[in-house]
Amino acid sequence: MEAADALTPQPKRSVGRRLAGLFHGRPRLQISTLLAGPVGWLVIGYLGSLAVLLVAAFWTLGELSGEVEHTFTLDNFNTIATEPVYRTIIGRTVLIAAAVTVTDALLALPLAFFMAKVVGARTRGLLVVAVLVPLWSSYLVKAYAWRTILLPDGALNWALNPLGLHGPGQGNVAVWLLMSYIWLPYMIIPIYAALERLPDSLLSASEDLGAQPGHTFRRIVLPLIFPAIVAGSIFTFSLTLGDYIAVALVSKTQFIGTVVFSTLETNRPLAAALTTVPILIMVAYLLIARRFGAFEHV
Repeated sequence: MEAADALTPQPKRSVGRRLAGLFHGRPRLQISTLLAGPVGWLVIGYLGSLAVLLVAAFWTLGELSGEVEHTFTLDNFNTIATEPVYRTIIGRTVLIAAAVTVTDALLALPLAFFMAKVVGARTRGLLVVAVLVPLWSSYLVKAYAWRTILLPDGALNWALNPLGLHGPGQGNVAVWLLMSYIWLPYMIIPIYAALERLPDSLLSASEDLGAQPGHTFRRIVLPLIFPAIVAGSIFTFSLTLGDYIAVALVSKTQFIGTVVFSTLETNRPLAAALTTVPILIMVAYLLIARRFGAFEHV
């Protein structure tokens, strides 16, 4: 009987069963297979295109032909470093991005604290929805709405004219207002998440020991939520650095994004070199944040 069973052909396992047997008991293989697609897309689609961009920054434009020549040169970076107009544009962009980041942080801190520690669960849910609702609307809709508000004959001047006042019009202030509005949810959400995880017992203990609210905020709350503030600032600062659509709608002043867009058709190597400036600025910003311990408790 045993010999007969040995001679009986075993049924073939399906492909699914063979794959299940291959992955069974191999957690590293499971994780590697699960992440293969996203990591492959990241390496090929994002890092690959970024590498091509960085390589193109070292090419040059033929003086006679006007065509891109694939020869190594640092002329594009030398032009950005030596031409006063580019230094002015970079400084203006960084200044506006920093102003937007500080403004959003100052607005987000009290609002996030109110949402996380003051109101009840039902009101908290409504406020979270109110913060997230602007993210559901189109970026262009919000930009055009602010353009309509800030125009000389827009809603803001219509409301201020009876008081003898007028709005900022189109310019740097308009860019600051628009960017602060658009990116504010990206600052509120991480700060709110950090405050929600902050134990209420710490605040109660500080109050019982006689600490004033301001002292409690500076010595307890702020150090614990500092990584969340940095996380929000990465979004607000970097997105403002690279924006060009909204900037072009509310201002005729040149920023890094608008210069890259206008230079792309005429001098692609120079445009590629300009795009490396926000990357270098963000790398420097992250290194400074890490130096001050912003990522120690993330």
